[in-house]
Amino acid sequence: MKKKPVTRLDYCQYLLVSQINYTLTNFADHREQFSHDAINRYLRGERLTPRLIWDNVKSQIVPTPEGYVVFDDTVLDKNHSFAIELVRRQYSGNAKKVIKGIGVVTCIYINPADDQFWLIDYRLYDPEGDGKSKLEHVRDMLTNICYHKQLPFRAVLMDTWYATKKLMLFIEGLEKVYYCPLKANRQVDDSGGHQPYQRVDSLAWSPTQLQHGKSLKIKGFPQDHLVQCFRVAVSTHRTDWVVTNDPAQNSTQATQQVCGFRWKIEQLHREGKQLTGVEQCQCRKARIQRNHIACALLVWVRLNDLAAQTGQTLYQLKHGLLDH
Repeated sequence: MKKKPVTRLDYCQYLLVSQINYTLTNFADHREQFSHDAINRYLRGERLTPRLIWDNVKSQIVPTPEGYVVFDDTVLDKNHSFAIELVRRQYSGNAKKVIKGIGVVTCIYINPADDQFWLIDYRLYDPEGDGKSKLEHVRDMLTNICYHKQLPFRAVLMDTWYATKKLMLFIEGLEKVYYCPLKANRQVDDSGGHQPYQRVDSLAWSPTQLQHGKSLKIKGFPQDHLVQCFRVAVSTHRTDWVVTNDPAQNSTQATQQVCGFRWKIEQLHREGKQLTGVEQCQCRKARIQRNHIACALLVWVRLNDLAAQTGQTLYQLKHGLLDH
């Protein structure tokens, strides 16, 4: 049988239906019309970019001026690899240690009224290739959202790692608000300059402040720059100190509800790894890895849309493919 060229649709369909094995060899073994070399040649020669995600998802989004934009990163585990390009040692929040992997910075858009969210952008962390840090990738994506995608949103939700002066002031320059927890050892002042800076986890809180937050200055910020800080009890073993430049926010409970939306990006990372094979490609070339990741994220976008239409979870959709 004459082998035909592989297309993006073919490869995405394979990632969609495969349940465990996502290798090129497995693909070739199950599709007679595609040879392993043809699949490899397609992934080496194609150039799929993050723009493809936006082209596929923009018609699905229900925009709102009260929307949230959330950034975070995940590490695609390549701990047993020895020659895969793009792989570097970096801290993995999932593994709770430094591992070998490919860093991916993702961005989602949330409609809090509908409790829906969409992947709208991503970047691969490749400082040797493009010279950019994760923070610079976030700035690029934020700029793109405001001036190219022109998505309406009110607030940016971030993890502690992104709570830097540069990024927080950049968000303020876009006339948006942010919510982000501070690391426990971050130096702050809630005395109006009368006392030296101290760790945020050593602050004293009155009953009123526990309910309504307190105004403070973060060390290194401009002299008159104040933010509102809330002590949020996430669990019996964990407390977050969440800061925001939202002048209207005066409720710890409301702040906790806003920050709760940030975990949707963790849902994206978990579902992507478990259902699309995003971290299971073992090809060595950076271009193949980039294209594989793009196709896997496209599959998640498709599953997420179908889940919203059918009222099912992504897991039900994926595993339902095994039903008669």
